[in-house]
Amino acid sequence: MAGAIIENMSTKKLVIVVVILLLFQAFSFMVGGLIAPSPTSAIHYLATKCVDNAKTKGPSWFMPWGPDQCAKIRDFEEATAKRIEANDIVFAVHIPLHNREMSPWFQFMLVILQFDIAFYTQNPIVEGLVTMDVRLAYRDDQVSKWTEMAHSIEHRKLDCILNATKTPENDGRYYDCELLPFMEVGSVAHKYYLINIRLPVNERKNVNIGIGEIKDIRLVGIHQNGGFTKVWFAMKTFLTPSILIIMIWYWRRITQMTRPPVLLEKIIFALGISMTFINIPVEWFSVGFDWTWMLLFGDIRQGIFYAMLLSFWIIFCGEHLMDQTERNRISVYWKQVVPIMFGSLCLFIFDMCERGVQLKNPFYSIWASDVGTKQAMAFIIVAGICACLYFLFLCFMVFQVFRNGLIFRFKFLMLVTLACAAMTVIFFIISQVNEGHWRWGAYTVQVNSAFFTGIYGMWNLYVFALMFLYAPSHKRYGDEQSSVNDQGGNSGEENQLTTTITHVDGPTEIYKMTGKEAQE
Repeated sequence: MAGAIIENMSTKKLVIVVVILLLFQAFSFMVGGLIAPSPTSAIHYLATKCVDNAKTKGPSWFMPWGPDQCAKIRDFEEATAKRIEANDIVFAVHIPLHNREMSPWFQFMLVILQFDIAFYTQNPIVEGLVTMDVRLAYRDDQVSKWTEMAHSIEHRKLDCILNATKTPENDGRYYDCELLPFMEVGSVAHKYYLINIRLPVNERKNVNIGIGEIKDIRLVGIHQNGGFTKVWFAMKTFLTPSILIIMIWYWRRITQMTRPPVLLEKIIFALGISMTFINIPVEWFSVGFDWTWMLLFGDIRQGIFYAMLLSFWIIFCGEHLMDQTERNRISVYWKQVVPIMFGSLCLFIFDMCERGVQLKNPFYSIWASDVGTKQAMAFIIVAGICACLYFLFLCFMVFQVFRNGLIFRFKFLMLVTLACAAMTVIFFIISQVNEGHWRWGAYTVQVNSAFFTGIYGMWNLYVFALMFLYAPSHKRYGDEQSSVNDQGGNSGEENQLTTTITHVDGPTEIYKMTGKEAQE
């Protein structure tokens, strides 16, 4: 029976393969660091205070500038002087800024809100719950009428601290308020967007009472850079046929065997399918279509891949344990696979509770209320517990595999696996704390872009290497090898330590042979 390529390949050829993969890995980092711009851009907006003199109840829109601009006031002191009520003030924000336009290459639009609230002893923050009547509209030229995209009554909880004593001497000082989630749109299919925000006041219903004196509303719009999107799409387009071809070649070699595929071969093939599912560049269609569900679809694809990857690591370690336990069945690993699937399901439910609802209401946020926050934290905590248990068990299995004396090239592959996991964790940390770039001589290296493309390329190369190295080898052992040795054809490949051979009908048997032992 033929073994895997990793068992029969000479050390020289294996080193060549590793060097080629490392070169591709370095190239994937350089693509993001030297070619692509920063993954995202953040644009700051200050809402314009418009006056609704007609107290419009219909779909009338308030523009902060341009030929159809609204009647504006500078501040609330002016509104008081002109006897303008709070219910007649509309905060208007045009996205993007003047003389610019949005593009489908931006992929998504995330907007964060911050209130500028002044402290006054006669009007401090007491309730801390803001009610907003928000509307979103779009158009694709400068003369068309605005088309409503969403309308909702939203509530946000203020988290503000006054870094001073609450005395009359500090009247007019601003609170330090936390940023609030405001809106998320899964596609940027239109050139111009308009946001109108009202803060209705109703003393009888206790609406917007005890929220302090709001001076201004600031928004931060975050979107993906078009240049990064093009590089990202090009990379996915290149990698899709690469993984697809190696996957077809891998499965063709397995089906040519006289035996049915074993569990390790099946799980590697499933990992290749999940990688291909991520690679397929369906995002190209988002440039021409208003597919607001692309963010949710991307999360689902990524979740499937990571669930399959975590399951693969458990089975990969288990199938290399050198004992007499039969493991060639997925049911043997149910205690490890079930927590992985349960944790993935929790994260999927959490994602559906937010981005699923945002398909109809882009202003919705699961973090906006105490109940939603508790539910979200519950899902995250359960998933985190499952992840911790998984990591501890994986470390235990890796320790057992190394203690049982696995041959060097399998140990090396397992170390590469741990290195890939470590790089993913490092990428996550850096992406959270660093949005800058490094200056290297005359070149500017975009750190986040390099990690995005580098980690994505790393997982593709990892899956590619697994399917290549674990594909059945064309070399055969036994009588054919003996006859070759009798003819003086003994080579370095035949003298190397060999493989793990998993039988379908019977327990897993581990053989460690030299060329001499094979002849005997």
